[in-house]
Amino acid sequence: MDQPTQPVPFPHPPFPPPPFAPPPPGYAKAPPRVHDSLAIAVANASLLSVGYFLMRRPLLAAGSLVVTSGLVIVLCTAVRTEWFEIVLVVWWLAMIVHGWYLAGGRKRMVVGGQWLVAAAVTLPVLLVVGLVRVDAGRINGTLMDARGAGVCAPARPAVDAVGVGHRVIDAPMSARADRTEQACARLEVAASRFTTALTGDTGALRMAFGDLGVVLADLPGHERMVDTTLEGFLARLPARDPCDTVAATDWLRQRPKTGDVLDRSIDAVARTAPAALVECGDATMAAAEWGTARTQYQQLLDQYPGHALTARAQEGVVSATQAVELANVRARLAQPSDGSQPVYCSGPAAYSAAAAYGPGTNRAVFVGDGELPGRLPAEWRAADPAEAVLVVCVGEREQGAAVRTCPYTRDGGGQGNVTFHKIVVPVRAYELRTGNLVFDSRLEIGGASCPQSFFSSGPGASPPAQWPVEPSDGNLRDAFAPMIAR
Repeated sequence: MDQPTQPVPFPHPPFPPPPFAPPPPGYAKAPPRVHDSLAIAVANASLLSVGYFLMRRPLLAAGSLVVTSGLVIVLCTAVRTEWFEIVLVVWWLAMIVHGWYLAGGRKRMVVGGQWLVAAAVTLPVLLVVGLVRVDAGRINGTLMDARGAGVCAPARPAVDAVGVGHRVIDAPMSARADRTEQACARLEVAASRFTTALTGDTGALRMAFGDLGVVLADLPGHERMVDTTLEGFLARLPARDPCDTVAATDWLRQRPKTGDVLDRSIDAVARTAPAALVECGDATMAAAEWGTARTQYQQLLDQYPGHALTARAQEGVVSATQAVELANVRARLAQPSDGSQPVYCSGPAAYSAAAAYGPGTNRAVFVGDGELPGRLPAEWRAADPAEAVLVVCVGEREQGAAVRTCPYTRDGGGQGNVTFHKIVVPVRAYELRTGNLVFDSRLEIGGASCPQSFFSSGPGASPPAQWPVEPSDGNLRDAFAPMIAR
């Protein structure tokens, strides 16, 4: 038989519950906070976290304000680009939406005080932002027009109008304005250097092209301004001095191509260099810089074959070459101070403009012993190699064959015999046109002998035993005629 089940006692807590204590007199429960979600969203649209402050969320408000400040600082200083501006707009929208949801979203309660604060803060902010953006758009339009026209003058006042507000509210525009300001500053320096380059300063020309290259590489969008600056220089070619033009065009010709607008400078070289080379050659010829002149003429022939100025350049090369030759001959004919023969006699040089040695009277420049040649007919002698056919080197006189011996009585008594000899003169003649030796002989010159009286070297002295004859002008002509008059 089953035993009856004993009832299980209900467990009691070890302590009895505290008795209910009624609230103290005057106590009233605080009503729940009510927020107008749309007002909070509008307040956050100020980007000043005002909505969070209205919701009494100080930490959230302070944190969001720090993020906003950081984004604005980065946008205004380090990353002044449109895409980072989009980042800030996304953050702005996120704050608006977050404030709306946090305040209740669609369960909106109209709170007039919150609307008053939101409108008082956000509307001025949006108004200022809108006005500044409109003004920034105007400035940006002016800058775009200036860059499109390729001129800096209209851009300067626009750049000067960019203020702090523009840099905060439209940082990308301020960045473009700063780049335009930098580009114009560099282009102004380049234009100044181009002016200096027109005086033949190729160093200034190199730096000017460097400035243009920096603008193209580092400041995109200003290609038209670079082109205008370059065109201003190229339009001023040729320079006033043709040799300065040659210096500039030579540098431009050797400049490596860069594949941009700067390469159009080569067109100016083809347009101005040929005439400048010929004119520079003419100018240096007039200044007796014949070697430089010949280089200029020859450069045209080498670089521009078949040009309309080819014939003129060929004539210039011939004239300059002959001038160089003549200067060389004159230098070699300079009489040394020690009385020896000039350098020409041992190292003759050609003067291609001289007449050829041939039949007729061949005028000559005589060097060395000038006493005897100085008595030759004037039409046989030339004072300058430019007028001569020959250069005749006259050596030291030597004693030739005996002609006659005559006795002389000296003042103190006694006699002495004097033998008179012909004069022998070594002569070498060079054809000036070629520098070739055309005559090499020892001329024997006769003359008068045995004069009535003979002056010895002193009282009581005996006359010399040997003495040269005294040639007449006819004797000299006869001796030199085979060489001069053919």
